[in-house]
Amino acid sequence: MYICMCNAVTDSDIRRAVADGVNHFSDLQARTGCSDCCGCCEQDARATLDKALSQIQVPLPITAMA
Repeated sequence: MYICMCNAVTDSDIRRAVADGVNHFSDLQARTGCSDCCGCCEQDARATLDKALSQIQVPLPITAMA
């Protein structure tokens, strides 16, 4: 689904950006151009970014067994 019509950014693009390490809205804007024109998509873009970030599984630290 398109999130940013001005720059043709989809929800998949946002999830891919998060998988590649994007974790701030400003980074998303720099990488995709999302919400840097008219700004109408900012709320949806932020929600999609937040959802994608919440779905990332953070690896647990490996502890040495004694």
